[in-house]
Amino acid sequence: MTDDAKHCASGGPHPSDCEILEGYRRRSREKNRPLSEEQRLVFAKAEPIRLLLLDVDGVLTDGRLYYSDEGVESKAFCTQDGLGIRLLQRAEVMTGIITARTSSLVARRGEELDMDQIRQGVSNKLEEFKSILNETSLKPYQVCYMGDDLIDLSLLTRVGLAACPANAVDEVKEACHFITRSPGGAGAVRETCDLIIRAKGLHDTLLQQFL
Repeated sequence: MTDDAKHCASGGPHPSDCEILEGYRRRSREKNRPLSEEQRLVFAKAEPIRLLLLDVDGVLTDGRLYYSDEGVESKAFCTQDGLGIRLLQRAEVMTGIITARTSSLVARRGEELDMDQIRQGVSNKLEEFKSILNETSLKPYQVCYMGDDLIDLSLLTRVGLAACPANAVDEVKEACHFITRSPGGAGAVRETCDLIIRAKGLHDTLLQQFL
């Protein structure tokens, strides 16, 4: 028996490394079944994306505002969203936040995730978006924006890939190319990150670091 064969043979109650890898590959092949026409169009829009911009309340969070008796605000962020953002950065896609509200918690989260753009207190998202395009030399088709409410429509109707969480308002859903299965603050951002990574053909490559 060759060394590779010995390495791959489990010879016991636990699967070998090769068996584990083959299991992942099999599940990956099952997920990579032929796409529908609608899915192909979304993938085509996702492939050239070089910047993911996110609203905060209702996208990175569940949209609820928590205040203590002392008036101290708190927010809950999803760790799966955080890893999705990290993976997207490894795929050489910039990330950023653009939000109407201002919060030290948002600034801290953005800094923790090494996000490229942290724009808070934005009264006019469209003008801020134009500023980001000028700063990065990107074109609108290279940007994905994810929002959940009416204030986000000015960007959603102008970017290359418009995305929203499952709990977005109807008018936003109608404007979006991609609607996640998960609500805001519960994995919606991760789904969008995964979409872009898969569209670029980098999912399996990035997955290997965890195997």
